[in-house]
Amino acid sequence: MGKIILITGGCGFIGSNLIKFLLKKTKYKIINVDKLTYAGNIKNLNKFKNHPRYFFVKKDIANFLEIKKIFFKFNPTHVIHLAAESHVDRSIESPDVFVRTNILGTFNLLKVATYYHKKKNIAQFRFHHVSTDEVYGDIDLKSSPADENFSYKPNSPYSASKASSDHFVKAWFKTYDLPIVISNCSNNYGPYQYPEKLIPHVILCAVNKKKIPLYGDGNQIRDWIHVDDHVRGILKVLFHGKIGETYNIGGNNQITNKQLVYTICDILDKKNIFFKEHKKLIDYVVDRPGHDRRYSLSTNKIFKELNWYPKIKFIIGLKKTVNWYLNNSKWCKELIKKYKLKRVGIINGR
Repeated sequence: MGKIILITGGCGFIGSNLIKFLLKKTKYKIINVDKLTYAGNIKNLNKFKNHPRYFFVKKDIANFLEIKKIFFKFNPTHVIHLAAESHVDRSIESPDVFVRTNILGTFNLLKVATYYHKKKNIAQFRFHHVSTDEVYGDIDLKSSPADENFSYKPNSPYSASKASSDHFVKAWFKTYDLPIVISNCSNNYGPYQYPEKLIPHVILCAVNKKKIPLYGDGNQIRDWIHVDDHVRGILKVLFHGKIGETYNIGGNNQITNKQLVYTICDILDKKNIFFKEHKKLIDYVVDRPGHDRRYSLSTNKIFKELNWYPKIKFIIGLKKTVNWYLNNSKWCKELIKKYKLKRVGIINGR
């Protein structure tokens, strides 16, 4: 039986890059289920809208009956669950939205997938839940990176909702024998990332000569992985990971937010497109509530068991990302205008 992969949240940043990779590099049929909230941009995949192996379905994963219909219509052999509300600041302002999508939505998918798996009895069926490093909470500066057995300690409504969904997925494996795998990734970057996120936001502020607000002292530490490396990691876990196991996918690129912003400013300074003093735009603002100081993932397990490791050097990937945003200003402006993004002016670590 040929592989049919159902991807939730496929119009988002990671999802659209994943779908592009699969359609270009494989012969799999792809089912993209996306509600098209502010972070889902269907134009990311315009090139493939008439592709014979690509099917888009605009539905909400919180709608149990609709999701059930999709499963039995398209008969997926694999599921990659990416759909999630992921902006920490938004989770602080509107946690109920995160509970609905990240917890209830995952719960519905698990119920449908379990019923579907028992009815269809597809030997290769797998449910891959994509999560975040934030579930491990604030990692002490003296502590080793969090491995897959590290205790959960989420500190924001966003990370709490993802931690909850992780636990539901693990429970469905133990209780209902649903063949699952989980991956927890560090901060992604690359083309088509939503303008609210840290790296595109810094670029957009800088090129428009607007203040670049930086939370607190800017010394929060994050690990960064290029979305193309993450896509490879997702597929490695999906097809080769041990059922019931969790795998960390990180870039091994720990850097403070301040260092990251400085690096982007240096890249833009050298281009001399606008002016050579982008660092003067940095504006330190009051820190957000419960802001974690450090996220850090150990990738030893995925390297030893699945022979996966990040290939894209951070500085090279970052330069390419800067160039992409400089060359795709229209894409950014359309999103900002469409959703009236007042939040483009706030920087966080995710």
